[in-house]
Amino acid sequence: MIALLALLAWLYLFFLHGRFWNSGPELQPARPLRAVDVDIIVPARDEAETIGPVIASLVAQEYEGRFRVIVVDDNSTDGTAEKAGTDPRLTIITGAAKPEGWSGKLWALSQGVLQSRAPLILFTDADITHDKRHLATLVSRLEGPRVDMVSEMVRLNCTSWPERLLIPAFVYFFQMLYPFARVNDPHNRTAGAAGGTVLIRRTALDQIGGLAAIRGALIDDCTLAREVKAHGPIYLGHSGLAQSIRPYPHVRDIWNMIARTAFTQLNYSWGLLAGTILGLALVWLVAPIAVLSFGFGWSFFFGLMTWALSSGSFLPTLKRYGQPYWLSLTLPLVALFYMAATIGSALNHWRGTGASWKSRAYGAEIG
Repeated sequence: MIALLALLAWLYLFFLHGRFWNSGPELQPARPLRAVDVDIIVPARDEAETIGPVIASLVAQEYEGRFRVIVVDDNSTDGTAEKAGTDPRLTIITGAAKPEGWSGKLWALSQGVLQSRAPLILFTDADITHDKRHLATLVSRLEGPRVDMVSEMVRLNCTSWPERLLIPAFVYFFQMLYPFARVNDPHNRTAGAAGGTVLIRRTALDQIGGLAAIRGALIDDCTLAREVKAHGPIYLGHSGLAQSIRPYPHVRDIWNMIARTAFTQLNYSWGLLAGTILGLALVWLVAPIAVLSFGFGWSFFFGLMTWALSSGSFLPTLKRYGQPYWLSLTLPLVALFYMAATIGSALNHWRGTGASWKSRAYGAEIG
């Protein structure tokens, strides 16, 4: 019966869950009909290793409208501001100390917004390089069909063996949590975003009360998407024009990336954690156990069908990242790793350490 429940769960996921596995859509290079002014805000805290090529790619954008890049140096200690370079389109501001109740990234972004006057604002991270056509393409999608916010899952670094094994699954699980088709459906309540690239209308940001309205959010991108979508349509897709250059060379690096906000995603609820682990075990672990342990009865058949559906659903993401298809068979083990990291995130919260990023710990006080 458990094997049958796992199969039924996967029949729903594969056929009725917004085709999350499709690994699309992806914006194609385009030019907007009208080139609206844009301010690009880059929060940067100890990003000396990546900030140079990031800013170089931004100031080189082929965009017919006026734009400028505002780097908010968030109390860096490694010379980030000096590494950002100089350009007539670049403004560097030194961030003020973070007030209580704000997440670091949102506080940095809010200071950039105060310096901005353009009707469109692009939030992007200090580890993402951009094709010269990217800004024009984002504005084109914002204008037609008209939406209030455009966000993209940029291509993540995938060169070391831990990245090749675990990073495509990160993107895949994100698609499962926030099926892009549902996010892009104005009649569906699902809202999600990827914080590495967010282009938003100033009017939409003002309508929700600005970034102050979500100032404590650690999962700021999806929180922003939820607030914006309550008033107007949004778009979420994959990007072929933006690339994260932040490496995750070790398994521990990816573990920390997951554990940083996994329990936050569950609203710090131990009940939700227990239910999530049970649900993930049903979806990911029952099938391989049934196939490898129960001979050739009904459990084996249900398990085989379930494993085939789950593995097949991973193939488009593996193709996007240029990885061999046989890695789809390892997805249950990868899911087990993500489950363990989620439990680790909860244990961090229980110990009082909570989320930590760039030598800034948030403990348990911010949700």
